[in-house]
Amino acid sequence: MKRVMVFMAVLVMCLASFTACGSKGETVSTDGSTSMEKVIGALGEQFQTDNKGMTFTYNPTGSGSGITAVSEGRCDIGLSSRSLKSDEKAKGLTETVLCYDGIAVIVNPKNTVGDLTVDQISKIYTGEITNWSEVGGSDLEIVLIGREAGSGTRDGFESVTGTADKCKYRQELTSTGDVITTVGSNENAIGYASLASVNDSVKMLSVGGVSPSEQTILNGSYAIQRPFVLVTKSDKKLSDTAQKFYDYVLSDDAKEVIRSAGVVPLN
Repeated sequence: MKRVMVFMAVLVMCLASFTACGSKGETVSTDGSTSMEKVIGALGEQFQTDNKGMTFTYNPTGSGSGITAVSEGRCDIGLSSRSLKSDEKAKGLTETVLCYDGIAVIVNPKNTVGDLTVDQISKIYTGEITNWSEVGGSDLEIVLIGREAGSGTRDGFESVTGTADKCKYRQELTSTGDVITTVGSNENAIGYASLASVNDSVKMLSVGGVSPSEQTILNGSYAIQRPFVLVTKSDKKLSDTAQKFYDYVLSDDAKEVIRSAGVVPLN
């Protein structure tokens, strides 16, 4: 009887191991940019609808963490809202642009300022301009809200505005949602966030007279924009499920889903 019980226990463990491995084979795991949450979530949902039995997972950790996760083999596909750096490519990572996103400059809805130039934005974030009255607004101190180091949104914003390592942030927040919530609750605040994530709790500014939209991002007239990137290991083949997801999100069939998420698909 004891031998039978031992045999059955081993059999259960083997079956559990087999099931887990089979389940993993039917799952595509993604990790990274919080700015990509809306578009990657929509794509993942449609992928699961079209492929019964296959599972999609997304871990919103930020671009830097997502790049590290795929490099260390902890996910199938990393998600980054910035291009890979040369040292990251040297570690055997490959980037593929999924779509383009505008980085919206946002203020509290009560703020009377409606437009800023890139130069004014740069001077605000580096502390040269400190009061809204200096750019046509009320006599209020400007409160600078931004993202944490390693954020793809921060990297894109600082690259375009020429403010890398110069910003005088009051708060450095760990997600797009936190930036939007904070700016929406502070009349003095200014921040930046993925266009796809902006809601009615904040007001988007035009930049140099150009408002962020699909058309202005696609034609390049809106200055503050960046790519949304899929990151994979150059020397490692994707699982069949991950490859199927990868092929789907880059296909023409996915373009309408991408567009409905508020970002701009590739031509």
